[in-house]
Amino acid sequence: MFDLPDSWVWDYWFADDGERYHLFFLYASRALHDPEARHYRASVGHAVSTDLVEWTQVADALVRSDAPAFDELATWTGSVVRHPDGTWFMFYTGATLAADGKNVQRIGYATSTDLFTWTKAGAPVLEATGPWYEKLSSGAWHDEAFRDPWVFADPDGNGWHMLITARAPEGPVDGRGVVGHAWSADLRTWELREPLSAPTADGFGQLEVLQAEIVDGRPVLLFSCLKEQSTASRRAAAAGTWAVPAESLLGPFDIDTAYPLTDERLYVGRLLQRRSDGEWLLFAFRNIGEDGRFQGGVTDPMPVRWEGDRLVRRERVGASA
Repeated sequence: MFDLPDSWVWDYWFADDGERYHLFFLYASRALHDPEARHYRASVGHAVSTDLVEWTQVADALVRSDAPAFDELATWTGSVVRHPDGTWFMFYTGATLAADGKNVQRIGYATSTDLFTWTKAGAPVLEATGPWYEKLSSGAWHDEAFRDPWVFADPDGNGWHMLITARAPEGPVDGRGVVGHAWSADLRTWELREPLSAPTADGFGQLEVLQAEIVDGRPVLLFSCLKEQSTASRRAAAAGTWAVPAESLLGPFDIDTAYPLTDERLYVGRLLQRRSDGEWLLFAFRNIGEDGRFQGGVTDPMPVRWEGDRLVRRERVGASA
């Protein structure tokens, strides 16, 4: 497990340079005392590993910018991809506070030649825009949800896609969470597109930290949502990470078919394919402990497999990386 004794560690994402695995993670000092205060003090840390179990912390990747900036409040969750020219792109969420104290989220990026030193592009490249996506002015939600960019190359070689935690402007308030979507030809300029899912009465207020992968030949979408942000029909499951069967990496995604992959003790489940043997592994961060309090820290890898139509965790950890 990766954790820090003096900081809370929560959302995270990976990059693989072919020799080492890189873990980028949100963290904030435990001196805040209240774990909920961590969100507005988040920086992006960085650690490296050769086996996905033992991690060495290195210099931080990103911190919030000086005001005025779209990320002047905090830098939140993202993803890393490599351009064909060798440049690494980190897409991340930047947060600011509106006049009423609620936060507005936009998406920006930074670039690197080595995954260690990052240079921000400056202005955001995407933000919530009607008619497809809910704005803070609707008053329906506690923030303007537009975050957690998951970027991947188009399977047919047609540019790049981004999945985004977003909300539709209509439907049940606690069921408006949708899979936001954008497309780019070059990773620098982005075109916002309509969502790849629809709001539903059996859904979720937010689909956090989206990830789409083809696991052993079968597409699957992962997201996270706790019971207090979901519709009444979903609350009894007390789940943390959810999985959705899919036809492709671009869906369409039927959120009504979502099923629990972890309970609420583990949040932000992410999949990573181990380089050495191709085995798919699940990670998560420790959310709720036995005492009901926030824990923090990224788990060791948990192998997954298909049981019928469902992706499930296996008990054993596979061979070393």
